[in-house]
Amino acid sequence: MKRVLLTIFVLLAGSIGLRAEVPTKYVDPFIGTADYSVTHPGAVVPHGMMAAVPFNVTGSTLNRYDKDNRWWSAPYDVRNRYSVGFAHGALSGVGCPELGAILTMPTVGAVMPDRYDHGSTYFDEVAEAGYYATTYEKYNVRAEATATERASVERYTFLEGGEANILINLGTSLSNESGGMLRRVSDTEVEGMRLLGTFCYTNQAVFPVYFVVRINKEATKSGYWKLQPEMTGIEAQWSGDSGEYKLYENYSREMMGNDIGYYFSLGEVEPGTIVEVRVGISYTSIENARKNLNAEVGSRGFGNVRELARDKWNEALGKIRVTGGTETDRTIFYTALYHSLIHPNIVSDVNGEYPKMESGATGVAKDYDRYTVFSLWDTYRNVHQLLTLVYPDVQTDMIRSMVDMSKEWGWLPRWELYGRETYTMEGDPAIPVIVDSYLKGLREFDVYGAYEAMKRSATTEGKSNPIRPDIDPYIERGYIPVGLFAQDMSGDNSVSHALEYYVADNALAEFARAMGEEDFAKQMEQRASGWRHYYSKEYGSLRPIDESGAFITPFDPEAGANFSNTIGFHEGSAWNYTFFVPHDIEGLMKIMGGAKPFTDRLWYIFENGLYDPTNEPDIAYPYLFSRVKGEEWRTQQLVKRLLDENYTATPDGLPGNDDTGTMSAWAVFSMMGIYPDCPGEPYYTITTPRFDRVEIDTANGTVVIERQGSGDYIESVKLGNKSINRYRISHDELIKGKRLKLKLK
Repeated sequence: MKRVLLTIFVLLAGSIGLRAEVPTKYVDPFIGTADYSVTHPGAVVPHGMMAAVPFNVTGSTLNRYDKDNRWWSAPYDVRNRYSVGFAHGALSGVGCPELGAILTMPTVGAVMPDRYDHGSTYFDEVAEAGYYATTYEKYNVRAEATATERASVERYTFLEGGEANILINLGTSLSNESGGMLRRVSDTEVEGMRLLGTFCYTNQAVFPVYFVVRINKEATKSGYWKLQPEMTGIEAQWSGDSGEYKLYENYSREMMGNDIGYYFSLGEVEPGTIVEVRVGISYTSIENARKNLNAEVGSRGFGNVRELARDKWNEALGKIRVTGGTETDRTIFYTALYHSLIHPNIVSDVNGEYPKMESGATGVAKDYDRYTVFSLWDTYRNVHQLLTLVYPDVQTDMIRSMVDMSKEWGWLPRWELYGRETYTMEGDPAIPVIVDSYLKGLREFDVYGAYEAMKRSATTEGKSNPIRPDIDPYIERGYIPVGLFAQDMSGDNSVSHALEYYVADNALAEFARAMGEEDFAKQMEQRASGWRHYYSKEYGSLRPIDESGAFITPFDPEAGANFSNTIGFHEGSAWNYTFFVPHDIEGLMKIMGGAKPFTDRLWYIFENGLYDPTNEPDIAYPYLFSRVKGEEWRTQQLVKRLLDENYTATPDGLPGNDDTGTMSAWAVFSMMGIYPDCPGEPYYTITTPRFDRVEIDTANGTVVIERQGSGDYIESVKLGNKSINRYRISHDELIKGKRLKLKLK
């Protein structure tokens, strides 16, 4: 009897231990901080406005290539070893530089405004979910950072003491814009503003970030600095390369300029002295930055704020629980989930105020959080499907944000950044995001307002349509010929544009049918079939069309690979786009001559290195084999191979730019064993899970995915209590079935 009780105790203890294990244990924020993935290891909470990020990119903020031809679009790269402090507010995994401003830096000795003088090499880096720390070698100061949604706390330990300073630098950032303002409030507080904007060198208007910086130790002296002579334009971006800094110790007015800063000198401090720096930010006003700081940090110490940040991450990450797999698998999985939950991020202040879309006015979000950083060309493919499945309340607020944006400036966003449309990339991606969530049961938003906004962008002529400026030939001919529209530096992307519109219009057809407008639904379905115009039987691929209606000649379907430019396609070749008709795979299969030619051609892409795992257009290609009966094994083989080859627990462990969590979300879904293969359609394709058991908390209860056996291939599928002989299931089937059992061989 004692042995039985002991056995039960051991089993219970093991079970409790598994359930009690915190997922943040497996988060490694250094994953993706090299090899152009451009994530960062800074302190941030889920979807937080604030990110306190180490800034170790010390080249010009305008020319973002260094001597090794590396492109900086994040304030941190693990390969660098010289830091100039913490930036407050930063993007994760984006392809163009932006934000990364308001730097704080502790120093010892004389005040040195130039970042090339006051920066330091560092060692003993630590990064966890909601926490970052390092030691500045030059000053022997331990620097730590943690964050709330709209504020941060830094803790600086002056290990050897000395004449301590806290510097606040407004001259350094990743933004293409410069200029700011600083104002002294007291011996422990300053406030101000920094201009940001012109993301990806587009015509996006600038926007301000407001801040309050507060220290917990009274300064013995303090003052401003400013680069002399004052510089403007490109010259101003090279702060520190010419001119001299002038200190203003007893300056009684506010300071404005392109390269300004403020210093708190704390006098001689004892070894081990700790100074805490609290920073609040806002995109509406200085007063709101102060309200954010007071509400979320107030008198809380560093340790308390760090604990709260860790709790928030454990709660968010804990909505998916995995059993089995290796330690490395769990690290890759939870870090990918962590990266998927950084953007979009909250932009409304604690009082609900936020910057209205494209006006500079202030709005108030009532009963919901307003979001920003809608990198939708990327995230509409899987990030929002992940949020819909696991975090429906967050996704609902994001939809409310997008719909309200359409009411404020007339249009749903494409790539929105802090109340400004950047017009980056192409398509009409907000439509499939909203439709996908609606079809999966999220309805707590202005459905009819959303529908009107969708119809507006799908029907307004091009000269009045900022989202679809080349829509006229698309409507008239069913395709977009080359040479009519060049969106940005990448030139003509006519085929890519049209393919994105086909996906959006297919989703809009589903929404129109749900709204009872059958005729409009049929019209959109007809439009969505227009991809056939581009199909070239000669090459078996999609091919650009000229103004006369003929295919362009000469033509190389491999041109454009590896982000090289080619006519008709954006960031890819014809092979990266040919199978990007996820709403009509059956039609593509038919036009190619049937299942076998379709399979052979798709397999050819993988076998000949033509698939690009680092970018979005072909991101769902591995899952298309499961549309062909008997070829599902190829999906299962490829997904395993791609995970093994492209995702590791190392700084270069993501396949290129993370694109605000899109590449990470691919790994999250793939490791769970399901993938949303068509934006705007509520379906998942099944593949071999990485784990023995996955528990997913949804709005309708917990869904469990289990694998039985140790093989790589699926022998049979059981959903709920019913065996099924297919590898694509609807969202409704998954939610109602509750349990997906996969027998492996």
